[in-house]
Amino acid sequence: MTMQPASTEIASRTAAIVQELKDLEGPLLPILHGIQEEFGHVPHDALPVIADGLNLSRAEVHGVVTFYHDFRAKPAGRHVLKLCQAEACQSMGSDAVAAKIKQLLGIGFHETTRDGSVTLEPVYCLGLCACSPSAMLDGEVIGRLDDEKIEEIVAEVRS
Repeated sequence: MTMQPASTEIASRTAAIVQELKDLEGPLLPILHGIQEEFGHVPHDALPVIADGLNLSRAEVHGVVTFYHDFRAKPAGRHVLKLCQAEACQSMGSDAVAAKIKQLLGIGFHETTRDGSVTLEPVYCLGLCACSPSAMLDGEVIGRLDDEKIEEIVAEVRS
């Protein structure tokens, strides 16, 4: 019984976003961004509403959602920490940085801490190759990660 009202609310809020943005050229990505902004993720129950509103198959919508790594199937933590795993960062020690952060937070990539404080994600190039290894915390880039910066980041997301 409790699932139906939630699904109905998701459907109605999704339909409003689709209605608002469907006349844009190439509306699917702006709609998905709007839905993720509204809910903190792209709920599974939103996909058929989007498909119907844009005259697409559910598979087409699902394919786009799963292709782009920034779309989430479930809400992220209060903070999102993205660690660069591209070649330049790897050559400068990003694997060790990732291992240390995973150990300190007690989570792996694509996971959120139990207290919901942080979600850890890999990213494949932040454009800071000259300042590698690098990360992005809540949209702010951080270069030249070392043990001190790692400790600062973990303290910030835990507070």
